[in-house]
Amino acid sequence: MTGTDAAALPGLPLPAGVSSRRVSGVNGLDLHVLEAGDSAAPCVLLLHGFPELAYSWRKQMPALAKAGFHVLAPDQRGYGRSTGWAADYDTDLRPFGLFNLARDALGLVAAAGHREVAAVVGHDFGAPVAAWCALLRPDVFRRVVLMSAPFAGPPPWPAAGAEVPDIDAELAALPRPRKHYQQHYRTRGANAEMWFCAQGVHAFLRAYYHMKSADWAANQPFALQAWRADELAKMPTYYVMDRDQGMAQTVAPHAPSAEQVAAHRWLTEAELAVYAAEYTRNGFQGGLQWYRCSTHPPCVAELQMFAGRSIDVPAAFIAGAADWGVHQVPGALQRMQQAACTQLRGVHLVAGAGHWVQQEQPAEVNRLLLDFLADG
Repeated sequence: MTGTDAAALPGLPLPAGVSSRRVSGVNGLDLHVLEAGDSAAPCVLLLHGFPELAYSWRKQMPALAKAGFHVLAPDQRGYGRSTGWAADYDTDLRPFGLFNLARDALGLVAAAGHREVAAVVGHDFGAPVAAWCALLRPDVFRRVVLMSAPFAGPPPWPAAGAEVPDIDAELAALPRPRKHYQQHYRTRGANAEMWFCAQGVHAFLRAYYHMKSADWAANQPFALQAWRADELAKMPTYYVMDRDQGMAQTVAPHAPSAEQVAAHRWLTEAELAVYAAEYTRNGFQGGLQWYRCSTHPPCVAELQMFAGRSIDVPAAFIAGAADWGVHQVPGALQRMQQAACTQLRGVHLVAGAGHWVQQEQPAEVNRLLLDFLADG
């Protein structure tokens, strides 16, 4: 999609005080950015995850602006109405690595006229981007809030001769053969199986968002003991999938009823239509490139250069109490609390929320964000 094509798209149903614009020339991208508040005020940068958009922050932006902040939420590289990224499976993956995603964030902050931000806030896969922003440039990103994905620190320097467990082979060998969703997302066919699924993108996303929310009664997360196949297989199938199914097939049997959809005040059909339109137009590969980078040797090697480093600016963690994402990497939450974030001001598990915490329980998330920003 070209910049001209993006500019011709219909407007988004945004809350009062939130506007949409394009910021050109940011690390090779033309970024689509949602914005609220006085541009001269301290900046708060909001970074979405997968499969989401800048629009995922629509319930935070007015509250943060009212509190006196200049709020920026971009469609990140690979997403939505931002352009300049490659959706080809065979493209160079390094632009989608965490270092370059942090560079995207830094470039947007500079383009908006800020030398620093009061806080960078990341949800889902936006959380590690926010974490690396704070680790790499604490002089710019003065505070950090991580949502739904704990940051356990940079990957360790590889030990000579150490054997790395093949968790994919272990999951495949279970009596009920399984696969990790991130392994699936790294495959060539993952984009197509979601983009061209039998139920259509809108229905797929409805089921996916529902199944990972507090509305799905089976979400009763608990800490796992170790990174072993038998432990990982205790998670719902949207994390550890049946070996022979894609994600669209996985969530389809758990699609909400019409009555449940009507009760989803946190994600109305009109709001879901925004996501469906963007992913129907773009597909999912842009976001899937991020998952591929998590095992791409050049990207991993960059991160290992910072083995042992911590985030030393004030930090907070927010997640839904019904979110399995808190526990999907056994021990990550504890490592974040004990070493990875040296000024962790709080770990907040929000009642009545699953994975989409800022959308499911916006009032409580807004309160936690504002309290953290006010905590000198």
